[in-house]
Amino acid sequence: MSTTSTSTTAAATVAEHAADTARPLLAESAAGHHRILTGDRPTGPLHLGHYFGTLQNRVQLQSQGLELMIVIPDYQVITDRDRADRLAEHVENLVLDYLAAGVDPARATIFTHSSVPALNQLMLPFLSLVSIAELSRNPTVKDEIAHSRQAAVSGLMFTYPVHQAADILFCKADLVPVGQDQLPHLELTRTVARRFNDRYAAIFPEPQALLSDAPLLLGTDAGKMSKSRNNAITLGADEDETARLLRGAVTDPDRRITYDPDHRPGVSNLLLLSALCQGRDPHQVAEEIGDGGAAVLKRTTTEAVNEYFRPLRARRAELATDRALLRETLRAGSARANAIADRTLDEVRAAMGTF
Repeated sequence: MSTTSTSTTAAATVAEHAADTARPLLAESAAGHHRILTGDRPTGPLHLGHYFGTLQNRVQLQSQGLELMIVIPDYQVITDRDRADRLAEHVENLVLDYLAAGVDPARATIFTHSSVPALNQLMLPFLSLVSIAELSRNPTVKDEIAHSRQAAVSGLMFTYPVHQAADILFCKADLVPVGQDQLPHLELTRTVARRFNDRYAAIFPEPQALLSDAPLLLGTDAGKMSKSRNNAITLGADEDETARLLRGAVTDPDRRITYDPDHRPGVSNLLLLSALCQGRDPHQVAEEIGDGGAAVLKRTTTEAVNEYFRPLRARRAELATDRALLRETLRAGSARANAIADRTLDEVRAAMGTF
């Protein structure tokens, strides 16, 4: 395990910066004992949108003393793909991004779905609690089917919401960070918990949504930032690559720089990114650039991004040389998750009268 003073300093800097700049997600009076479940599918590298949308908030929640469970749902990759390409590599790189961003594996449980067999055993009784009609009209399922990369939609697709419900309920998470578009899915998880409690025994909490006002960053093409659209700046990008990608970002011909997300999405996205990295208001950044045009805007944004992410990237580069540490983080996290899942499964068996 690498424990040089350089890595320790870089990790502390990243965590402190994230904790200082992230919006407090819970009032101090409400930040008692809560267990939070969150995660990311291992389909590619995380990008700046992930950082400002979720990673930064996870570090903030961790700093508030909340118990953080981070699932890497590797089985879910094959819900919308015929095969899981480079899965092990993607899983390790997610752990790399988490640690580089400031998530502390001593306080957070990071694990893969496939390493916790009890999760799949919980799915069977959970599936019996929902109807085919409920699964079919779930917006998450509809969206995944519309964007499926499979030659034909598999039966696993319809279990997707229940799959995620098992991820949340196995550890009795009571808070789940979600965006507005994920609320219907969380409601299904609440339904599963409520129906199990009513039918068998009161075992599961009905998890609440932890809504964040995290900003929505667009890709360099001013469309949705996505791993698969080649329009994102990954956390692992170096400064030269960041500069190249931002130079090619979509703007518009108007030389006067203003923050107007509805009418100038490309320009406004760069202003927002620059402002987030500087801890400022995007209107203020726009006013300072004034008539400088897109060239000054892109240069300002590039400098802000590279400055802000320099400690994270240094930490990430160092961690990347110690793949054994990443695997040990997963091993330890999966062991903790298995202990929790086995206890929950024992409770479920007792409640259902099975062995």
